[in-house]
Amino acid sequence: MALDGVRVLDLTRLLPGAFCSLLLADMGADVIKVEPPGSGDYMRWYPPLIDGQSALFNALNRNKRSLVLNLKSEAGRELFKEMARDADVVVEGNRPGVMDRLGLGWSVLRELNPRLVMCAITGYGQSGPWAQRAGHDLNYMALAGALSLNARAGEGPHPLAVQVADIGGGGQGAALAILGALLEVSRGGSGRFLDVSMTDGAFSWMAVPLSQVQTEGRRIPPSEHRLTGKYACYGVYECADGRFMSVAALEPKFWGALCEALERPDMVEQQYGEGAVQERLREELATIFAGRTRDEWEQRLAGLEVCCEPVLELNEVAAHPQIAARGLVREFPSGVEIAPHVPFEDDWRRRPPPRLGEHTAEVLGELGVDERRLQELRSAGVV
Repeated sequence: MALDGVRVLDLTRLLPGAFCSLLLADMGADVIKVEPPGSGDYMRWYPPLIDGQSALFNALNRNKRSLVLNLKSEAGRELFKEMARDADVVVEGNRPGVMDRLGLGWSVLRELNPRLVMCAITGYGQSGPWAQRAGHDLNYMALAGALSLNARAGEGPHPLAVQVADIGGGGQGAALAILGALLEVSRGGSGRFLDVSMTDGAFSWMAVPLSQVQTEGRRIPPSEHRLTGKYACYGVYECADGRFMSVAALEPKFWGALCEALERPDMVEQQYGEGAVQERLREELATIFAGRTRDEWEQRLAGLEVCCEPVLELNEVAAHPQIAARGLVREFPSGVEIAPHVPFEDDWRRRPPPRLGEHTAEVLGELGVDERRLQELRSAGVV
């Protein structure tokens, strides 16, 4: 596999770091999830539980090994340093300064292993006046300006149902940065410290709407952005059964095909009309789509180049023919898991999500820790 032989020490908890290391693990990296004894990753205990372990945790932690290690103890820190000497990557998600206070910061670890890549995932980054500020995905999206666009005319912003900054900026963005740094090391370069901010990541996705605002020199209401309400040809419409169709006929060829399918050729030339024209178009489309159920519209528009698709509920997604054909959803005793979006191998699930500390003896045995020493560490609360 692509990352065979790459060892990752994952000190993170909850979502962003777990998604980052999941991507690396699915590509073949040996990800060792380093967790505090007793509690472990908080996500382990979030309901719903399957055999005493969270289905949410299970969905993000396949292909990893779990090691319990008390980094507040001297013996625990020394063991971590030993592992870091031979590791390729360390991922952590503490607030800035925590790793330094533990004696495990970048200045220490790079002396032990000059080829090490260390990635710190935080909400606001290692610098700036908000570096120590607490936050969650909703806050990062708000500060990046993305949340303000998630609103209809006359309404306030709506929270997003998926943690975009956590997963995109913190998880996927960190994995991409790590891969780039590993490539640099493989070409003879030195290891490096990666400062990954979830807010920075979310903000980087705002290049297109920000360029519009900067060029026009004014605040643009959400309803005037081309993807958030400016054009009736790009939106969501309710059907007769209370379900919805997504309409994304932005290009004239798709809009023309849709108008033909709806038997409304009179609407073709109105696609990019301003102001009241869009309001009338939106009302017309709302009336048209309200005349049939969602499934009826899906059947009627099937095979046409109109960029219209049903809005699926989560309990419908796995059975959709496209999702099913791609094998994206699989069920295991530990719960449902989604296949990697860049599958390097068909058999991407090599090991199930680990129980807390399941691989402690195995991992420490690779360091030369024998059974007697392991029992001493357990008695001392180190593992």
